[in-house]
Amino acid sequence: MNMRKKMELIAVSVIIILSLANCGKNDGTIRVLLDWTPNTNHTGLFIALDKGWFAEEGLNVTITQPPEDEALVLVASGRAEFGVTFQESMGPAIAKERDALPVTAVAAIISHNTSGIMSLKTSGIVRPSDLAGKRFASWETPVVTAVMRYIVEKDGGSFNTVYMIPNNATDAISALQTDVDAIWIYYAWDGIAAVVSGVEINYIDLGTYDSSLDFYTPVLAVNTKWAEKNAETAKKFLSAASRGYNYAIENPQEAAEILLRYAPELDRNLVMRSQEYLAQRYQGDAKRWGEIDPDRWSGFYRWMYEQGLLEVNIGSGGFTNEYLP
Repeated sequence: MNMRKKMELIAVSVIIILSLANCGKNDGTIRVLLDWTPNTNHTGLFIALDKGWFAEEGLNVTITQPPEDEALVLVASGRAEFGVTFQESMGPAIAKERDALPVTAVAAIISHNTSGIMSLKTSGIVRPSDLAGKRFASWETPVVTAVMRYIVEKDGGSFNTVYMIPNNATDAISALQTDVDAIWIYYAWDGIAAVVSGVEINYIDLGTYDSSLDFYTPVLAVNTKWAEKNAETAKKFLSAASRGYNYAIENPQEAAEILLRYAPELDRNLVMRSQEYLAQRYQGDAKRWGEIDPDRWSGFYRWMYEQGLLEVNIGSGGFTNEYLP
């Protein structure tokens, strides 16, 4: 997306968010903020909207793309009821001794971590220690640095020789072909994009490489204070969302068509292939779509605490399964 289009989209999103800020809390109005541009992580939400399942629950749902990386803050501030975010982002927000953000994860969009480190086949990076002496595209967040240090050193490599290059590339393949040797991606999108493009890659799957890194990303989060006052409405929303994701699990091609109606700018082949990939992973081995395992949730926060990324050990705090159908 070019910069002008991106800025226009952000401006429109801000206007929509602000115009809805004073909507009544008990009239069935639900504002949902995505974490990024529409993609297959969000398909279940668009299906529930398209099929009228939110409306069947008496809900008027608006799905909006927020300013970059602001969904968590806007949900916490009451500018939206639900938002798509990540366990690793929520940790520091809810672990603060003071001024902790009132947000709670209420559903795992994908059952296991499907993110990892991608490089071109020609790079020779097949395990974490191979990153030594290589250029890694970093989002420059403490958790990224900690994860990279952890996996490289655990594999016997020297993290101090990894070149952490500040890079917010939106096209991972182009970045690998020009500026960097490795980049952190979500396989369901950038990994599948490489497959679709015929680009040969190596991939280090973080979720399977180390159980501590099998965290929940992305998740649906709710404004905690709103949910406590509107528990039945929250349950209705998640009932419809669950129907949407279960439909995507059972009907990936039809689900892809629905997403493309709402985001026609997306590459059709990529969406189709990505939807097939995620159909097996939305629920995964969980008992139901959205369910969060307290042991895995707390295990990652324990890891973050041990790495000095959290002020306190959150344990199993910050999530609940109580609103799921």
